[in-house]
Amino acid sequence: MSALVCVARIGAAHGVRGAVKLWTFTEDPFAIRRYGPLSSKDGKRQFEVATAREARDHLVATFKGVTTRDEAERLNGIELYVPRGKLPATDEDEYYHTDLIGLAAVTTDGNALGRVVAIQNFGAGDIIEIAPPKGPTLLLPFSNAVVPEVDLKGGRVVIALPQEIEGEDEDASPGRPRERGDP
Repeated sequence: MSALVCVARIGAAHGVRGAVKLWTFTEDPFAIRRYGPLSSKDGKRQFEVATAREARDHLVATFKGVTTRDEAERLNGIELYVPRGKLPATDEDEYYHTDLIGLAAVTTDGNALGRVVAIQNFGAGDIIEIAPPKGPTLLLPFSNAVVPEVDLKGGRVVIALPQEIEGEDEDASPGRPRERGDP
């Protein structure tokens, strides 16, 4: 089975006739209508977009078979997926998040950092999340400066660690509070 890619998330009900707010994760928000039936992550539910219109930062959509506000409210929060094969090919230096998940992360010196576990976006740009073998995950900007190389065929991403996280200040120790005048 081909990998599934999340292309949208259903939001709150909109109006009384079964419409919902729909946040799409595609370059063209209306592309979700071209992918055919969309499914829930577990594949148990199928959704077919009947209508869609643009709103401020989302679409207002209806799904075939959903005609009441109560039915629409029960869909809130469902993520919608399509098989990776139904999506268009990417350009050079473009990637689907699903293609990056699981890749090995190595430093520019070739030292292992861990594995890519997610690509996040909290509103200020994409963040690559790397899980090392031990300890907390690393959250780094997913930019050309920090991720200078993505080698999908080789199964790895190269990370140029920013100076701030390579090591702490020698004078700053975890239990010592900074005082005025400390660098």
